[in-house]
Parts: sequence; structure tokens; C-alpha cells
Amino acid sequence: MERAAVFDVDGTLADTNHLHVVTWWEAFRQAGHEVPMHAVHRAVGLPSTDLIAHLLGEDRDTGEDDGISAAHKTLYAQYFDRLPALPGAGDLLRGLAGDGWKVVLATSAGGAELGALRRALDADEAITATASADDVEAGKPSPEPVQQALELAGVPAERAVFVGDTVWDMAAGSRAGVTCVGVLCGGVPRADLVDAGAGEVYDDPADLLRRLAESPLGRNGGSVG
Repeated sequence: MERAAVFDVDGTLADTNHLHVVTWWEAFRQAGHEVPMHAVHRAVGLPSTDLIAHLLGEDRDTGEDDGISAAHKTLYAQYFDRLPALPGAGDLLRGLAGDGWKVVLATSAGGAELGALRRALDADEAITATASADDVEAGKPSPEPVQQALELAGVPAERAVFVGDTVWDMAAGSRAGVTCVGVLCGGVPRADLVDAGAGEVYDDPADLLRRLAESPLGRNGGSVG
């Protein structure tokens, strides 16, 4: 039976969470809002509108949302040519694909941003499909991105593992009924990931690759190295 390894990208495969923190912080500052960076960091992984609502509240002037989001996109785009993949990310994806897994990305990134992330990973040959922000109506913590990834892979939830770095990832995966694996490289504490649904937690893609045989990705049908 086929298996799906579904991955978040920002903070999971690419070392980009803190770039998002700084560029969102600056976008809010330009709009006249003082939002602490630690609060921004906790919200990274939400879709843009949800992130703004989470940080400014539902009673905010929603007429500012598009401008704040556009400012973040412009500021973040300056890094597109040098986004860093996390250690072991490409090798992990290629190894899983070689071992028969369908590798699918489930990310809130879309368009040029997603293209820049895929160039950074340099593992396109291993990626079966991508469920991006362009393909779903609701982002994480809604299960829709993970469900879309499973549909693209043609694999049921019980034959899938979802790897992510935020509580929003773990909530989305849990609601979709898949096995959830957390990584610490996005900066979220282990306890928070476990509380949100992570069955197991690893340091980063390289750590997961080293310990793959004992992980859900190894126990669910082979291992790579």
C-alpha cells in the first residue's frame, strides 16, 4: 500500500521562521502597530489574514489587512534568492521518495514564495505534489491543507505521517487524522508541540533522518539512510 509523507516547509524544511518574524514585525511597524517579536513568532504558520487577526484582534481595522500583508510579502521577498534549507532537508525528502513514500508539501506559502522555497530545498525530483495556499480555502490549523495533500497523494490518513514545526501544524494534522511528528527547528518548545498533537519530536530534518528507522516514518514501512 502506498504511504504519504506530508511536510510543512517554513521552519520544518527551510530555516525561515525568524525571517518571517522580522518581516512581519516590520510590516506591522510600518502600519503603526507595535507587536512584540515573540508574539509574532508564536503566530508564524498561520495564513496571513489569520495571523493579523491573531495579533491585532478581531476588532481591528480590517481595512489595513491587505496593506500589512503586502508589506510583509515585499519585505520577505528580498530574501528569495538566499532562503536556507535546514540541514538534511533535501536528503530526507529524497530518501523517503526512494523508499517508496509519496512526499507532499503542505504549506501556507504560494506563488513566487513557494517557488523560492522549492529552489532552496533543491529536491523537486522527490516531491510528488504540493498543497499550497493557492489550493485551499482555509489554512492551518484547519485540516484542509493536510487533507488536500492526502487527496493529491491518493493516500488515506491512516497511511500518512505529517511533519511540522508549529502548534498550528500539529493541530491541522491531528484534525486530519494523520500521525503527527514535530521538529524543534522552528523555535517552538517540545512541550507545546506535544500538547498540540505531536506523537514524537525531533531536533530538525537531519535528526529525523538519523533516527528514521525508529520514527513513524520508519515504523510505517521501511527506513532510509
